Amino acid sequence: MKVLFIGGTGIISEAVSKLAIEKGVELYLLNRGNRPLYIPEGAKVINGDIRDYKSVKAVLKPYSFDVVVDWIAFTPEHVRTDLELFAGNAGQYIFISSASAYQKPPTDYIITESTPLANPFWQYSRDKIACEDMLMAEYRSNGFPVTIVRPSLTYGLQMIPAALNSWQKPWSIIDRIQRGKKIIVHGDGTSLWTITHNTDFAKGFTGLMGNSLAIGHAFHITSDEVLTWNMIYELIGKAAGVKPDIIHIASDFISKVHPESLGSLLGDKAESAVFDNSKIKRFVPDFKAVVSFESGIKKSVEWFLKHPELCAVDTVWDAEMDMIIDKYCAGV
Repeated sequence: MKVLFIGGTGIISEAVSKLAIEKGVELYLLNRGNRPLYIPEGAKVINGDIRDYKSVKAVLKPYSFDVVVDWIAFTPEHVRTDLELFAGNAGQYIFISSASAYQKPPTDYIITESTPLANPFWQYSRDKIACEDMLMAEYRSNGFPVTIVRPSLTYGLQMIPAALNSWQKPWSIIDRIQRGKKIIVHGDGTSLWTITHNTDFAKGFTGLMGNSLAIGHAFHITSDEVLTWNMIYELIGKAAGVKPDIIHIASDFISKVHPESLGSLLGDKAESAVFDNSKIKRFVPDFKAVVSFESGIKKSVEWFLKHPELCAVDTVWDAEMDMIIDKYCAGV
């Protein structure tokens, strides 16, 4: 099977790339070559910029693929480019959407692929919904072979997942815990959430690649383990060797004084999210998530400790957390 990944060097996609190669997939990565560290051995690199339509069309002209996966399509404009490039030139096109596209606030905490898509809080999610609508319209009208995948919070060795953390320097929350600083947990910490290890996600995803039965369908791929946010932060602290000093602050308050958090909190993590994975298990019978968050986060912390140059602290983020806490305490 000949597969093209557009991007393919992120936290989620790098695990999928590695597993695909192990399964004998002839994998090509289209990217600008900015992140060679994450290009797995055995992948073939096509240098090109997907945002430059004329040049990338020329670069891809000699190729055809059984499967095309765009890991970095975020807006309808991005999807429109893909339709022009790959309509009639790919056996399957997989779009990476987001579980944050599901209805917020939800009417049921059990989420299935048929849960309505609506998110008034986050433009990112609304753009993903618009992309899905465009692709499904093309599928219905012209048979464009789309499969939609909606990841939720997915992490790997190089990420410390939390509702509030620095995405650029994820070690920041571990540093804050180890220094004994207060750690914000939104709400009262009892809402339910699901965090998925990228190696588990990869098993479900590779099972969809080249699967003709999956065309026209949407899937989320998540762990079956459900934790409260209190438990999640306690396990992060356990992996760091320090019990976190948790302070509970309402999501509404956090979003008001720190507007950058509005989408990821009220548009995603403030609500309980328990995913029904029966659909991915029907289409990919071998899929089973086996990495518990306790074991996965322990491995992530160990990985960072082996790479001290990456144990950097985002001082801007750290100051923002202090600001939220100071304003909350002043109000109390």
